[in-house]
Amino acid sequence: MKKILLSLCLVLFVSSAYAGSCPMMANNVDDKIKKAQELRDQGMDAHKAGDHAKSEKLLNEALALFKS
Repeated sequence: MKKILLSLCLVLFVSSAYAGSCPMMANNVDDKIKKAQELRDQGMDAHKAGDHAKSEKLLNEALALFKS
C-alpha cells in the first residue's frame, strides 16, 4: 500500500512540475509563427517583384521553422 501511495504522489508532483513550462512553450510557438509570417510576406514580395530564387529561399526558411 505504501508503494502505491508513494508512486501516486510521485506521479502527481512530477506532472505538475512540467505544467509550468506551458506558457514558455506557447511563447516559443508564437515567436515561430511571427517569424514564419514575416518570412512568408518577404517571400511573396520577392515573388511579386520577379525574384523567384529569393522567394523560394525565404519561403523554405519559413517552412523550416516548423520542422525544428
